[in-house]
Amino acid sequence: MGDHELYFRQVLSGRDFATGDPVARQMVNFSYALGDRATGQALLVDPAYAVGELVDLVEADGMRVAGVLVTHHHPDHVGGSLGGWNIEGLPALLERVSVPVHANRLEVPLVSAWTGVPETDLVAHDGGDHVQVGAVDVELLHTPGHTPGSQCFLVDGMLVSGDTLFLEGCGRTDLPGSDPGDMYDSLHRLAGLPDATTVYPGHQYSVPPSASLEKVRATNHALRPLRKDQWLQMFAGA
Repeated sequence: MGDHELYFRQVLSGRDFATGDPVARQMVNFSYALGDRATGQALLVDPAYAVGELVDLVEADGMRVAGVLVTHHHPDHVGGSLGGWNIEGLPALLERVSVPVHANRLEVPLVSAWTGVPETDLVAHDGGDHVQVGAVDVELLHTPGHTPGSQCFLVDGMLVSGDTLFLEGCGRTDLPGSDPGDMYDSLHRLAGLPDATTVYPGHQYSVPPSASLEKVRATNHALRPLRKDQWLQMFAGA
């Protein structure tokens, strides 16, 4: 772990928090908290639903929320209206803790539009940028496909993959702003990470909550070593 002691926690909506929210139970979103135990600082990844409960969970671990990492702008990840349901997210979180919110540059206007958080209150990043929390370094990987500014987070051999890569399959590419060709390229880049990388997805669409990239690469049909044109024939409407 180098000169820091990593704090990392995976929590499931509808089970670990927001247990009374039927949308949270249906959507089975994972949120994450990661940080440096030495400094007590943590970043929340994709806080949505009962965001106050997420802060409470982090604080119960002796940590404090020092920032937010956004994988992409969809309401089940940052808050907003989804199918007539209003999902709590960034606005409620920022009322509780005034912290920077880190999003990909292409995603900033979309996060703002869905949540109402002004663009000036969001920190815009490019792929390859790094965010520090204490002595913990988080690399931001731009992985467009599900949305234009989707990003994944790489920290200490762990990949928080949002809705880009699931343990089984990948994010949808038939939504506004999605691009199947970009998704293929993003998955190809992620597949090139070391075998021992642990994949932590944005939803629990499989029984295990995480798995090594070596295992995911061997079993996930979306990572089959097909040519791009072949992959698009199979997944362009996914």
